[in-house]
Amino acid sequence: MVRRYFGTDGIRGRVNTPPMTAETALRLAIAAARTFAPDGGREVVIGRDTRRSGDMIEAALIAGLTSMGLKPVLLGIVPTPTVALMTREAGAALGLMISASHNKADDNGLKLFSPDGIKLTDAEEEAIEAGMATAFEGGFAAPPAIATPHRMTGATMLYLERCLETVGTDIEFSGLKIVLDCAHGAAFEVGPAALRRLGADLTIIGDRPDGLNINAGVGSTSTDHLKSTVIQSGADIGIAFDGDADRVIVIDELGAEVDGDQVMALIAGELHRTGRLTGGGMVATIMSNMGLAEYLKGLNLTLARTKVGDRYVGEHMRQHGFNLGGEQSGHIILSDVSTTGDGLLAALQVLKTVASSDRPASDVLRVFDPAPQELVNVRFNGKNPMETDSVRAALAEADEMLGDRGRMVVRKSGTEPLIRVMAEALDKDLMQRALSRVVTAVEAEA
Repeated sequence: MVRRYFGTDGIRGRVNTPPMTAETALRLAIAAARTFAPDGGREVVIGRDTRRSGDMIEAALIAGLTSMGLKPVLLGIVPTPTVALMTREAGAALGLMISASHNKADDNGLKLFSPDGIKLTDAEEEAIEAGMATAFEGGFAAPPAIATPHRMTGATMLYLERCLETVGTDIEFSGLKIVLDCAHGAAFEVGPAALRRLGADLTIIGDRPDGLNINAGVGSTSTDHLKSTVIQSGADIGIAFDGDADRVIVIDELGAEVDGDQVMALIAGELHRTGRLTGGGMVATIMSNMGLAEYLKGLNLTLARTKVGDRYVGEHMRQHGFNLGGEQSGHIILSDVSTTGDGLLAALQVLKTVASSDRPASDVLRVFDPAPQELVNVRFNGKNPMETDSVRAALAEADEMLGDRGRMVVRKSGTEPLIRVMAEALDKDLMQRALSRVVTAVEAEA
């Protein structure tokens, strides 16, 4: 079916512009209630990040859920993985996170979790979309069954303890000088609390949200401020979350950015060394670097690839018995603890390894030599350029050019009007020629 609302990761867009309106949230709440709890009487967990529009979206969700006899459990401002955790812990019918992740404050979004705390399948999203069209038709709860929302305390503390348990009692971070960038987002309290509990020498940026500054010059997609702070303060390492803290980007002591592929390689190596890696390898998306696959091959481990989106990674992990997976962008799933991408959890695994090593972060985190790779985002208006003959022809030429020495990945973003063009090859010049051929064609049609 043609999707009107759902993209790669839930629903996302500019606030008060379709699809991200209060009406959309109201329709979704009613449709989700009929899909997951048609008899009412169940709890639904709701969390949000620091965006000013979060209150408006939350109010619309509450109206829809209570009208169907469901009981909203309000967590307030929490990271996305806290919603996943509390949905499972509470035995809720559904979990809802109000966030547009790494997008700026003008955007907002909705992420949905099943009773098991996992992101919805395509089929479940399609069922909700179908129900949204007729949300205002059909039955609602009888007046005595209209539920009352309540606020839950203690969710953040439970999430914090679960993350800290993975570090163990034999490691502390008192020897680490860390700069933490909270993106003025959902982890502005729990992130610093975790690192202070472990004794880190901590410098914090991006921890003063005002409702409008989330991801503004800070966070995992705007790391210049973090890089300069790491260098100026002489820190050992920098950690950046995004707006809802389900991803992490690391900065080494030299100010160089370490992407999710290197982080996953580091964690995979540690889990393998200690006999805790399951599935014979790990899962990543089509965007992950060829160098990661080569590194794992050297350990006699495999790299399984999925479509872009941590929900596809998680689904493959569950189906095939893997306990590690993620995305180059920093969404990392450690399924022994969490069911979704978890920036704090992944960061703690990195910091634990650095703290127990006598080597600098730049050495510890250079796990493999990446194949030359480049990603170009092309914004478009109107028709999808990928549907044009000229772009298809350019792709065919690039694929022939690369042969078995590289690959092209071209896809439409599920969250923004962008065509993402990625090329990688064992030879940098070859990669750039193939990339240029396709980008030129896409730009001409955009």
